[in-house]
This record gives sequence, structure tokens and C-alpha cells, in this order.
Amino acid sequence: MTRTLTLPNGETVTEDDIILYNGYPYRIRFVDDDRYEFELSPLYWGNSGMDIPFSDREALVDQWEADSRGTLTSTEWKQWLREARHNPQFTDAEIDEIARVLPTTSGLLERLRRILHR
Repeated sequence: MTRTLTLPNGETVTEDDIILYNGYPYRIRFVDDDRYEFELSPLYWGNSGMDIPFSDREALVDQWEADSRGTLTSTEWKQWLREARHNPQFTDAEIDEIARVLPTTSGLLERLRRILHR
């Protein structure tokens, strides 16, 4: 059975989904740890010590900021990429790698997902 997490915005996501958390794309990873239930793994920097652990959903709710959106449409991810390319916080290599992973093509599955989440 696939594990899910309900984000503070009400969306339910799995480890396969990419979310925008505090302005950066992440994946959720459920961990086997006594202290943490899950962690957010940055799309580019994942498994590099930059993962953010959470003891439970309430801890995520406490840290969910205005620039956290959850899943985005392909158009929204394309916009994020355009803006990130002009942000000195990101390197070209980082954005290029993220662009290869982000769901930036619109298809039937994405349209159905948007309809079901609203």
C-alpha cells in the first residue's frame, strides 16, 4: 500500500509527487526512524544532508510558509523554472537537473488530478 501525507493545504501526496515547499521543489520520503515520521528531500540536493525531517504532520504545519504550495501544474512548474533561472540563489546546473525531473508537460493524468484535488 502506498503511504500518503496530507499537506497543510489539504492535498494528499505520495513519495512520487513533487511539491513546492518554502519556494523549492521537494519530495516526501517516509523514514524508519524513532524520532521522525517523514522528511522532505530537496529535488536537487536530496540525500546530501539537506533533507528536512519532521516528527509528524503537525511539525510540517508549523513550518508551512506562504511560499509553500504543494503540487503545481506543469504551467506553474514552468513558471517556477523561469523565475529560478533569474535567481542567483540557484546555479544553472541545479536548475537544469531540476527541469529534467519536474512534471512540465500537461497530460490526461495531470488534468484528472487537478480536477480531483479541487
